[in-house]
Amino acid sequence: MAIFKNLFSFLFQRSSAEERVAMYVIREHDRGRALQEILQDRYVQNRLTPEQQKRLLDRPEIMSAISGDMLEAAKASLGAGSSAA
Repeated sequence: MAIFKNLFSFLFQRSSAEERVAMYVIREHDRGRALQEILQDRYVQNRLTPEQQKRLLDRPEIMSAISGDMLEAAKASLGAGSSAA
């Protein structure tokens, strides 16, 4: 049973880039920056695909650190940005 757990564990792992960007987003938000501004940073843009950026906003640590209104606005802007590209 443990063999199967280890065999498929890669499917559920998040990339270390996502981990670092999540910590960056929380840190910058704690410093008072707006979430949408942080998501436009080169640091975020260069490390995550648009799909990964959307997934970033669903992470529990991001959701608990950032208010619901800001999160919804950022999700909406990411959705609009990907359809325009």
